[in-house]
Amino acid sequence: MENLLYQVALSLIERVGPITARLLLSHFGDARSIFEARPRELATFSGITEAIARSICQGEALRLAERQLYWMERYHITPLFIKDPEYPERLRRIDQAPILLYYKGSCPFNNLRTVGIIGTRQPSTQGLIQVERLVEELAPYQPMIISGLAYGIDIAAHRAALQYQLPTIGVLGHGLQHLYPARHKKVAQAMLENGGLLTEYPFTTKADPRHFPMRNRIVAGLCDALIVVETARKGGSIITVEYANSFNRDVFAVPGRLHDKTSAGCNWLIKTHKAALLESASDIGYVMRWDAHNKPPAEQLQLFETLSEDEKLVVALLKEHENLPIDRLSIDSQLPAGILATVLLEIECKGLIRTLPGKRYMLIR
Repeated sequence: MENLLYQVALSLIERVGPITARLLLSHFGDARSIFEARPRELATFSGITEAIARSICQGEALRLAERQLYWMERYHITPLFIKDPEYPERLRRIDQAPILLYYKGSCPFNNLRTVGIIGTRQPSTQGLIQVERLVEELAPYQPMIISGLAYGIDIAAHRAALQYQLPTIGVLGHGLQHLYPARHKKVAQAMLENGGLLTEYPFTTKADPRHFPMRNRIVAGLCDALIVVETARKGGSIITVEYANSFNRDVFAVPGRLHDKTSAGCNWLIKTHKAALLESASDIGYVMRWDAHNKPPAEQLQLFETLSEDEKLVVALLKEHENLPIDRLSIDSQLPAGILATVLLEIECKGLIRTLPGKRYMLIR
C-alpha cells in the first residue's frame, strides 16, 4: 500500500504529464524515490520547474493520493501502474500512456486480440446494423471490444459485445464516481461482469469536454485494430484515428454513400489512406493475419528453415524490436536497398512480416 501511495501520487503531480513522469521513473527507479529526492535534483529535468520540484517535495500529491486510496478500497477499484504486469501492454508501448489507470471490472487486458469500434453519436439505422453484424462476425476471433461508452456507435458496440459474449471495455473521460452518459448505467454494470470500465482520471473527476480527446488516445492505444462506423469529417472519431495512425495501429472504415453526412468521415479516411476499406470482419482477420496465428508452431518452424540467409537476417532483426523502419533495417542488415526490398517482399509473401504505415515492418509472432 505504501508503494501504491507513491505511485498514485506520481500521477497526481500538477503540471507533470505521463512523458515527464516516465522520465522521472526511469532515472529514480521507483515512485517513492522521486518524492524523496531533493528539489535541486528534480529541477534538472525538462518540464520540472523549481515550483513543481518544491511541490513534489512538500508532499501535496501524496495527500491527494491518500484520498484516492480510500476510494479505491471502498469501491473495489483496481489501480494499474505503468510498471505492473497487469497494465495493458499495448498501451504501455506508447509515449503518451498514462502513468496510472483506474479499472473496475473482471477481465485481464492483455488478451490475444483487441478491436476498437467507434463512430458518430447520431448513427443511422444502417450504421447500428453494421456494428452488430461486425461484432457477430468478429466473435469467432474472440477479441476484446473497446470503445468510449458514448451515445451512438460506441454504446452499440458495447451492447453487441455483451450479446455475443465478448469482453468489452469502456474508456471514460471522467472518474469512476460518475458515469457519462448516465442512461448507459445498465450497460456499464453488465460490462463489469465481462470487461469493465477504465479511466486515467481520479475518482471524483467530472466529465469535461477537454478530457475526451485524451480519452481517445487510450482507446487507440489499447487496440490491435480500430474500426470506424459512420463519422463526420471532423470530431472525436477522427482524433482517435489520428492517434491510432501515429501508434501504428491498423485502422478500418466502413464506406457509405457519397452524400451521406454520417459517412463523410469514413469515406475521407479511406480516400486519404488513413484507413482501409472494411466490408466484413473477415477483412480484419485477413489483414491482421489472425487466421495465420492458428497454424501449428511446427509449420512456422518449417517455414523459417526455408528462408535464405538474407531473409533470416531480416527476421532476426525484427525479432529484437516491435517494428523497424526500412531505413533502420537497411543500416542494420547492411543489405543494398534493392536486395532489401526484395527480401522484405519475399518474407511478407511467406506470412512472416507485416507492412505498417510509414514504411515500417513488424514480425508476425
